[in-house]
Amino acid sequence: MNSARASTARFVATHSVLSLDARHPLVAKSLVDAQEMHRTVMSGFRGWVEDGDPQARAQMGVLSTWSVDLRAAALVLVVQSRVPGDWSRIPRDAFTTAPHLITVDRTFKAGEVVGFRAVVNPTRSRPSGGPAPEKTRGTRTAHTTPEHVKRWFIRRLQADGEAANAEDGVARIGATADPKALGIRMLPTVSSAHRGKPVRIGRAEVRGSLTVTDPDTLVGVLSNGLGHARAYSCGLILTR
Repeated sequence: MNSARASTARFVATHSVLSLDARHPLVAKSLVDAQEMHRTVMSGFRGWVEDGDPQARAQMGVLSTWSVDLRAAALVLVVQSRVPGDWSRIPRDAFTTAPHLITVDRTFKAGEVVGFRAVVNPTRSRPSGGPAPEKTRGTRTAHTTPEHVKRWFIRRLQADGEAANAEDGVARIGATADPKALGIRMLPTVSSAHRGKPVRIGRAEVRGSLTVTDPDTLVGVLSNGLGHARAYSCGLILTR
């Protein structure tokens, strides 16, 4: 147990809430191509870092999540960042309402219970076939059932007194939860075939309540995201 663990930690970020017309060509293209969605998200952050910097998204703390109502032809895109977004590069007629920017400034306390929602890319490492040297990574494969997704998420829960990293290297999230109360919903795979490098990203939504056990670790996960495919609208944990 880490007796010096802080009992509180402060989380500060900007949330941009974009309400978009799913029938607009730019928005429609973003919905069918994961790389285009990534470009749409990153278009709000030009000039903060050098063009072409491979770590641009991580440096600015850009994470996103989206949901679409096909009946209403509406896309709601939530973008979190360490710097304010400028959405003037998205055509005005693509918006159904003006972008809404919110400054989030919240202190989390050990023992506090918070509701959460996250869209994640839950994966496992599958052996790539044939003998392989020790520590060689296999092929990353997405989990495809709610039961496996729940198990993936539970492995990342952190009981009071546990370290931020498990013995097998899995990074924990600074909070615990009642597994039976977690809601899991499988979401459609998103993909892209840009530049001859196909991208296919399995996604699932996890909802429930978290009890904070390690505020510093939780704030780190809220700031930096959970799991893989963070450039493709996975890994953002929204709390309430």
